[in-house]
Amino acid sequence: MTLGFAAGALNVLTFPPFSILPLVPVAYSALFVGLRDLSFGRAFLVGWAFGLGQFGFGISWIAESFYVEAERFGALAIPAVAGLSAGLAIFPAIAAVLFVEIARRGAMGSLLACLLFATSWTAAEWLRGHVLTGFPWNLAGYALVDYAALRQPAAWVGSYGLSFLTVFVAALPGAALMAVGRQRLIISLMPLAGIVTMWASGTLRLQSEAPQPPDVNLRIVQGNVPQEEKWAPENREATFARYIKLSTQPGDFDVLLWPETAFPGFLDEDAQARARIAAALPDGSVLLTGVPDRVLSEDDTRYFNTVQAFDDTSEILTRYAKHHLVPFGEYTPFRGWLPIERLTAGLGDFTPGPGLRTLALPGVPLVAVAICYEIIFPGHVVDDLFRPDWIFNATNDAWFGTSIGPEQHLGSARMRAVEEGLPVIRAANTGISAVIDANGEIVARLDTEERGIIDADLPSARPPTPYALFGDWMLLALILASWSWALAANATANHRRMRKTVMQRCG
Repeated sequence: MTLGFAAGALNVLTFPPFSILPLVPVAYSALFVGLRDLSFGRAFLVGWAFGLGQFGFGISWIAESFYVEAERFGALAIPAVAGLSAGLAIFPAIAAVLFVEIARRGAMGSLLACLLFATSWTAAEWLRGHVLTGFPWNLAGYALVDYAALRQPAAWVGSYGLSFLTVFVAALPGAALMAVGRQRLIISLMPLAGIVTMWASGTLRLQSEAPQPPDVNLRIVQGNVPQEEKWAPENREATFARYIKLSTQPGDFDVLLWPETAFPGFLDEDAQARARIAAALPDGSVLLTGVPDRVLSEDDTRYFNTVQAFDDTSEILTRYAKHHLVPFGEYTPFRGWLPIERLTAGLGDFTPGPGLRTLALPGVPLVAVAICYEIIFPGHVVDDLFRPDWIFNATNDAWFGTSIGPEQHLGSARMRAVEEGLPVIRAANTGISAVIDANGEIVARLDTEERGIIDADLPSARPPTPYALFGDWMLLALILASWSWALAANATANHRRMRKTVMQRCG
């Protein structure tokens, strides 16, 4: 268990903002070797310890949100992180027992065992991304997000597929240690071959000709309003005035972008505020801004976390309501059963919106909207029936201060850009705001706790990627192809061993 925990903790350093690539094979090879020949129970504990190390340190930034209202929630910070980490660690434990239970049912070479390990890990990650609304944070493939060519295979197989490739290649050194004879030499050379293949395919994609970018100028505003000040009634006018002032700095733009809940009130009910926004917008331009919304009825009031679009006449053009809500942040699961409050004060539980939606705005390419947490879900950001030209990610990472959380969140946004072949434009309250092109490259950014604007051109969209067209079916095809190859290689090796044994006996 100690080895598993240490390997999991070390694995945190493979993700942004650290992205120490040589540690990837160290972490996964250690787990691979440590699991061989273990019982069901021991394998579960070693996998769980790995997960506890990875999540205990990797999502420690969640504690920051509890200290925004420290007098109410501060005492829950450490227990919440520990409890969530222990729960998430069940998924690496599932991967571990899948691996050892299947491996013990038949003789297999080190190479096939390595493929089984990568398959088991990927299956568990996929489950983590879907069970109980899902939490696909720090997928194994995100170790490659800061390496331009190596992240490009996600355009074909998505982030789960990139995790499969990453874990397979990373576990090969461990497989080589367990192999014997000529097979050890062959497997020892395979990590380099795998990295070169991924790098070469990624480089070809990066060098392929991209379409001409649209002639659209963006302005992203990062107000840098601390979370503890944002909703205080006495600060609302100063917050709004700050956004107006930043928005009206010299320069031309077609689209003005404000972050999640930039306006601390119900903008569609405030004609005066909308008039001030209209006066700040150049003729023909539009504003996309995060803002809470509510629908009143005789029975109750429903609240929504939305992005709304306004033009220079102060009219509301359209809106998108967040549909993938944050448990305990935007709603309380099992309300009435659990004695737990939401971390966000004020409004009641948010209501999920109807789902993915592409917005059509005058003079602006079609846009998909992902609010904060929604950007972390592979394959669930873009409406497949009405493909947009770019993705707007409005977020508020002020809850997490200057921790590693905002950098990890940005890494997820970059992977969505690669998967979909679409630029992602990110407006964050306290950072990190960024312009990300369709290859996942950061064109411009404002770091945490910076106040300012980004003026940039909207990058071009690429044609739909294989992952955008087929989703996780590409992952299944990759796994089936890998298994077929490995089984054939294993059968050939067994045939050679049997032939050699027969010849020795006959000789």
